[in-house]
Amino acid sequence: MVPEEVIMSKIYVFRRKKVILDMDLAMLYGVQTKYLKRAVRRNIRRFPPDFMFELNIQESEVLRYQIGTSSWGGLRYFQ
Repeated sequence: MVPEEVIMSKIYVFRRKKVILDMDLAMLYGVQTKYLKRAVRRNIRRFPPDFMFELNIQESEVLRYQIGTSSWGGLRYFQ
């Protein structure tokens, strides 16, 4: 069981919607991000239409500053 405060710290607001990044959701489920994304793609009909979306460039920049990625690229840039 993951503590509520851990989950709450992973929630961001974009486009007036609460979202959890794929890398954070994968971490919560204990899988690699690529496997989570593959499972979603293979089962896309099981998810509501607004289950996922891609951030635009401006949103990616805002998120990068919120998270505080390192100058040496400790976290990959969001695509």
